[in-house]
Amino acid sequence: MTKQFRIIYKVSIIILAILAAMLIGAIILWAIGADVLKTYGVILFEPLKSTLQLSEVLLRAIPLTIIALGISVAYRSGIINIGAEGQMAMGILGTTAIALLFPDLPRAVLIPMAVLSGAVCGAFWGFIPGILKAKLQVSELLSTVMLNYIAAQFYTFFLRGPMLDPAEITMGSGTPQSMRLSKNLWLDRFLPGTRLHTGIFFALILALLIYLLLWKTSFGYKMRAAGASSRAARYGGINVTWYLVIAMAISGAFAGMAGAIEIAGVHRRAIEGITGGYGFSGIVVALFGGLHPAGIIPASFFFGLLIVGADMTQRMVGVPANMVNVLQGIIILVIVATKMILADPYLMEKVWRKYQKRTHRLKEVQA
Repeated sequence: MTKQFRIIYKVSIIILAILAAMLIGAIILWAIGADVLKTYGVILFEPLKSTLQLSEVLLRAIPLTIIALGISVAYRSGIINIGAEGQMAMGILGTTAIALLFPDLPRAVLIPMAVLSGAVCGAFWGFIPGILKAKLQVSELLSTVMLNYIAAQFYTFFLRGPMLDPAEITMGSGTPQSMRLSKNLWLDRFLPGTRLHTGIFFALILALLIYLLLWKTSFGYKMRAAGASSRAARYGGINVTWYLVIAMAISGAFAGMAGAIEIAGVHRRAIEGITGGYGFSGIVVALFGGLHPAGIIPASFFFGLLIVGADMTQRMVGVPANMVNVLQGIIILVIVATKMILADPYLMEKVWRKYQKRTHRLKEVQA
């Protein structure tokens, strides 16, 4: 089997998967009475027509990138993190606490301190399912989902109690939220007339760091080895239990940092519902990006495009904005199916044999 055939085979499978996802999405849109071509046009191209809309796409790509990077670390280490939503909420609480306790600290001190606090809180929330999995073999699928609910209750309690903005008690908007955070925590918005902030550079730096960690260090190699085959890794002297816990802590820390960047750059206060499903969307982004920083960055942009585009479809073509959740579900199913097909060597060998037979027949006919 030639290297050229392998590349063509994989590319063909991916193209077919993309077409299948679009076809399924088109069938669903047609079923609800939507104009399929116009809806796809609005989702994929309308957000790119103005600087403001494009900046909103990039704005949503920032937390998606950071969360997906963390999830890729966990996934490649052999553990699935579905708790990024709760870890992000805990990171927001940690960042808000520091910002409210030390509002007068200089920017150069307060921003790193607050982001670090968010990372520590997220890491702690990731450490819990990690240690449960490593020591007691508790399913991380169960523990991370349950911890999402607990984190949501913690978040609601603090926003309705200790961290509640005093102005909300007298003439509030009805949405539980903290006080406006110190300006010393605010990230600069560098594109005039938009909300795009310097957190985008932070996300790109983190992507580079994860690439260097996983592919350029022995520590990262051991993490990937533990995820590829825990039995072989143990035989090779790798402490798989330790790397599982560390991977979940790193994954939680990234979700916590995503929350810190989100409130420092966009909302500038903790607000109920601020996570916006980023934790779950980050899983899809990580898978869609092939669990690699080079794939996660464009995948984050694409899903940011879907989110902004879905909001626009509600106004422009009357399609519910939650259709983006349906599209994400379709993409997950297609990704899983595609991975199974690409991982099947027997199917590739079967296609190769058929390709050889057809090539041989064509040569005979030409002769």
